[in-house]
Amino acid sequence: METGNNPNSSSATAMSNPGWPTIDGPLGLSEEESVAYARRFFRFGFCLLPWLWALNCFYFWPVLLRSRSFPRLRPYVVGSAAGFTVFTVLLSSWALTFIIGGKHLFGHVWDELVMYNVADKLGLTGWS
Repeated sequence: METGNNPNSSSATAMSNPGWPTIDGPLGLSEEESVAYARRFFRFGFCLLPWLWALNCFYFWPVLLRSRSFPRLRPYVVGSAAGFTVFTVLLSSWALTFIIGGKHLFGHVWDELVMYNVADKLGLTGWS
């Protein structure tokens, strides 16, 4: 007897009852509320608030772990994970370019780019 066709098998039970979409289990949101929150966090992440994408991934972590559960919620959570990953890579590469390269990479333009020189030029420092 195959377990895939048996309605009493554990895989059929797991698919019919995937658990809770949030990390706080039964204390969290229902699936309907979760879709609304995940959609809102995903969309507001594009307004230069990528920490909302990270929050979306953290709060809906069970959705990321189970690939076949919560099909209406999963696109927003996976999209948030991808958006936060891209943002992190871009920010890290930008920061590392300035930290590692510095004056050797940018040459005389470096003096125009660094903030302490801009503050000196505008008279915003108290030690000059």
